[in-house]
Amino acid sequence: MAARYHTLISLFLLPFALSVHAAPDIPYGYRQVAWLNKVPADLLYAVALTESGARLAQDVRPWPWTLNVAGKGYRYATRQQACAALHRFLRTTSPKRIDAGLGQINLGWNGHHFSHPCEALAPYPNLHLTATLLRRHYDKWQSWPEAVGRYHRPAGGKPAQRYRQQVFRHL
Repeated sequence: MAARYHTLISLFLLPFALSVHAAPDIPYGYRQVAWLNKVPADLLYAVALTESGARLAQDVRPWPWTLNVAGKGYRYATRQQACAALHRFLRTTSPKRIDAGLGQINLGWNGHHFSHPCEALAPYPNLHLTATLLRRHYDKWQSWPEAVGRYHRPAGGKPAQRYRQQVFRHL
């Protein structure tokens, strides 16, 4: 009985284990967070590229020290610089108009998931929340394309459709 149980568990976990190891071009941290949250790693990485992608050397990579304030993007060289800027923006701008980090988490709607605003700039907490939100939308809609669109705009519609197209260009 125990052997059968272990076989069933192994078969269930196999697709997730393969997704952690199958995409060498996706950084390990993304694969790990994706696996923990049962989200496709390439999709999580594509969302991060869409949200915070920056040209570095010859590649475009997600950049953790990215802010978007009222539709204008800002990139900083260090977390400390981004954190200082975030505090300045929070004094003059509604948190609902500020997105932060790899997944551009909106601080007005999702800032309560962090112990303080600058935690949104920490790569792993930001990625975990990005993956959690994607998974919640998937659980509701049973479609990864729909989950991606609603990650950007929970109400759906044309903005969600356009965003989904942007993300899927990275796949």
